[in-house]
Amino acid sequence: MSDTFSNKFIADKKNLALLKDTMWGPNGIRQAEELASHFRVTKDMKILDLGCGMGLSALYLVQAHGANVFATDLYADPTENHERFQSLGIADKIVSMILDATQPLPFAKNYFDVIFSVGAYNMFGDNEDALPNLIPHVKKGGYIAVAFPGLKHEFGDNVPPEMQPFWDVPDVARYIRGIEWWKEIFVKAEGIEIVTISEQTCHDTAWKEYLASRNPNIKEEKWDLDMMAAEGGKYFNTIQMVAKVI
Repeated sequence: MSDTFSNKFIADKKNLALLKDTMWGPNGIRQAEELASHFRVTKDMKILDLGCGMGLSALYLVQAHGANVFATDLYADPTENHERFQSLGIADKIVSMILDATQPLPFAKNYFDVIFSVGAYNMFGDNEDALPNLIPHVKKGGYIAVAFPGLKHEFGDNVPPEMQPFWDVPDVARYIRGIEWWKEIFVKAEGIEIVTISEQTCHDTAWKEYLASRNPNIKEEKWDLDMMAAEGGKYFNTIQMVAKVI
């Protein structure tokens, strides 16, 4: 097993139990580690974590790098997240908040060193205004880094037959798009220099770790299991975009 933070974390039984209880999607710690490998994270940084879910990406940023994190989500309970961070001994490095990323951010301009998002950006960033609205809140020389579910190629009107039952679910076709579609959105933003727009190499592993935690007897979890079984590795990817603010 390679000597990465993710592999060392998951090798601990207590950590593995925490991971299984808190994943809302493909392993956010593994995705966060790959995303952060494209720039340097230090303990002096202030990082805004958008769509943190139950806090796995924030956990990674603190435990692996010692950064100071604002862990925000529209749906996750900030009190539960704070208590979880307390149990891990990292609550002094993380502010847990409710935040709607589609609204103006309640922070000063040039405040953050990094805006970071794992598994959520596609839910609120699928328009030409989202990225430009984030850029002013990052210091010059800082970074915006996001990773989220996507497609290797756009389906358009040609949804594969095996995927059609899942594409009938409201909004799925809106927030799972192809990497070329996202590139067109990202390159239009001014004030940044693109570091990478690419597929994450951890995609298969992160999904495998998530699906292994699902209960096939629970309807909502069976949906994920059935969708990934139908997809069979042919269509999905995890898209990452890292940009430096200039």
